[in-house]
Amino acid sequence: MLDKNKVKLGIAPIAWTNDDMPELGGENTFEQCVSEMALAGFTGSEVGNKYPRDTEVLKKALNLRGINIASAWFSSFLTTKPLEETVIEFIKHRDFLNAMGAKVIVVSEQGHSIQGMMDTPVLSKKPHFTEEEWNKLAKGLEELGKLAAQEGMKIVYHHHMGTGVQTLEEIDKLMEMTDSNLVYLLFDTGHLTFSDVNPEVVLKKYINRIKHVHLKDIRKEIIDTVKSEEMSFLNAVKAGVFTVPGDGMIDYDTLFKILDENNYEGWFVVEAEQDPAKANPLEYAIKARKFIAEKTGL
Repeated sequence: MLDKNKVKLGIAPIAWTNDDMPELGGENTFEQCVSEMALAGFTGSEVGNKYPRDTEVLKKALNLRGINIASAWFSSFLTTKPLEETVIEFIKHRDFLNAMGAKVIVVSEQGHSIQGMMDTPVLSKKPHFTEEEWNKLAKGLEELGKLAAQEGMKIVYHHHMGTGVQTLEEIDKLMEMTDSNLVYLLFDTGHLTFSDVNPEVVLKKYINRIKHVHLKDIRKEIIDTVKSEEMSFLNAVKAGVFTVPGDGMIDYDTLFKILDENNYEGWFVVEAEQDPAKANPLEYAIKARKFIAEKTGL
């Protein structure tokens, strides 16, 4: 059983309001979102597009509900824009998260990304970096890692569908090219499975660099349709490719065992973006919370 003193449980607001498609859950308020997170038994959250950016306002709302900020997504453009542009935005993001008490910063390279393109097939049209772009990415991430370390924080890289770091080979390349003391890895069960990567392989290989975990599941019948119909990432989400852990095809018993045996310390964040009109966020949050309790004792 995982240690409650070391592993904290959060849930992402993307189940209530989708950052990439704001029309999904557009009617759900920030207050409803964080209240239902607490009601479902979670003590952490990542930051969504409806969250107040004034740290005092945000802290007050979260403290009332016993919720802490685990992290927040940061889009880097290290392969396509000057490093300085990403650095300026990163420092603002770092300082906001630091003020909120977060210790990790989720970074994903969005240069050439197709994840936000509604009509571009996510599997067959994903971008591929040139060697020059790989070098820019690796060096740039190390710079961000140094900036994070100035505040006692870490960056965790989010491998993501529709980007240049999606497959096992690409994750391997990024890990090989970057300093293990500056660039860490976010382990996302859903994105790995979506990309035909066995999550167990990545977990065993990089357990010492994994400092943040996203828990989501994959509906097999939907992923089969995504592949056969050459669907985009956003249309796959709308179709219900993702769901909460325990509601799909992923074997979580093995993954939780590996995390436990290696004394994982940090956040588990349920991040299962669905259409809230089809998958009631509170209902699915409770479903996820029960599953995690049963499997891990948390």
